[in-house]
Amino acid sequence: MKILHTSDWHLGRTLYGKKRYAEFEAILSWLISTIQQHQVEVLLIAGDIFDTSTPSHRSQELYYRFLYDVSATCCRHILVIAGNHDSPSFLNAPKTLLRALNVHVVGAITESPEDEVITLYDELQTPQAIICAVPYLRDKDIRRVEPGETLEDKHTKLVEGVKSHYQQVCAIAEQKRDDFKSSGYTHVPIVAMGHLFTMGGKTIEGDGVRELYVGSLAHVGKDVFPSSIDYLALGHLHIPQCVSDIQHMRYCGSPIPMGYGEAAQQKKVIIVEFKNRTALIDELDIPCFQKLERISGSLGEILARIEQLKSDKSSAWLEVEYIGNEIVSDLRDKCNEALKGSAMEIRRIKDKRVIDAVMRTMQEEETLDDLNVNEVFERCLEANNISVEESAELISAYNEIVKSLHEEDINAE
Repeated sequence: MKILHTSDWHLGRTLYGKKRYAEFEAILSWLISTIQQHQVEVLLIAGDIFDTSTPSHRSQELYYRFLYDVSATCCRHILVIAGNHDSPSFLNAPKTLLRALNVHVVGAITESPEDEVITLYDELQTPQAIICAVPYLRDKDIRRVEPGETLEDKHTKLVEGVKSHYQQVCAIAEQKRDDFKSSGYTHVPIVAMGHLFTMGGKTIEGDGVRELYVGSLAHVGKDVFPSSIDYLALGHLHIPQCVSDIQHMRYCGSPIPMGYGEAAQQKKVIIVEFKNRTALIDELDIPCFQKLERISGSLGEILARIEQLKSDKSSAWLEVEYIGNEIVSDLRDKCNEALKGSAMEIRRIKDKRVIDAVMRTMQEEETLDDLNVNEVFERCLEANNISVEESAELISAYNEIVKSLHEEDINAE
């Protein structure tokens, strides 16, 4: 049995206003070809299918068409869990219909942990794997709020909540495996899924990865996952990586760069086979379907790099950062002129001199449009002379409120 592990598609995400549907369509087509080429039987999608809880019609079309196309290949089972960007009710709404295509969807935890334990069979009804399809665990799902809690109390409860949930779900999977063993099926692997931030996880500037829990303390460790798990397929972090260097606990990463910080990163999917429950892991490189290029330097260095890219027939989307000392009032015009005759386009221009000048005068001239919600609250605390000790608790409570607003499932009713 071959399993393909992917996650964090973020269908519908834009890059400084530029729609990226051609990239999404290309990566989904590549996934279908890869499934056929490697004779993949099980596809795991570990959350953040969409970039928002209200995906566009075109994003939905890409998603459903992909599921239909995969169901017509050698792939017998598709398992989808929700990530923190996804709407649980939106993903769950068609789950009964999608079962006809052998697509299992788990949008949110339910009162019964058994709902997250799915046994996969081959055409002869031989058990192939037991999947613990654990979706993104929202704060309200795993922690009971009590008055007077400290930030450390919240952190402890969140970690214990995640650990307890995985223990419950995996205990059910272990019992199923014992039952299969007594029936003569001795090597049925347990594969767990999840969408969370593990301790020591690597991120990149501009990747859009949100902190999942208040205070950013609740990064779970490897010990929250039961030892019975033969492979752990995680989503949320966009860089392919292992959890604490444990080879069978993996993030596959996002399939396309979500920002210029990821531009030079090799994207991957993971194919897993089992030999007597030992996971044999193979990383496959994903082709780059839209080159992103970050150029930083003086005006001369920027224009020279553009000329080099033109000679290479590049069609990259550019982020240009000017860090020279001279004032260049027509920086964008000069860059656009240099791009003439090429397929490249500029998505963003940053002028360090202008940024520095703005930062020096921001206090006097800034408006609400210049600040995010956290900065507005912090300015309120400063204006009211709130002490540092009190501010920490108030900021924590405020972040908890903002977090609850982000997690509200507006599609639920």
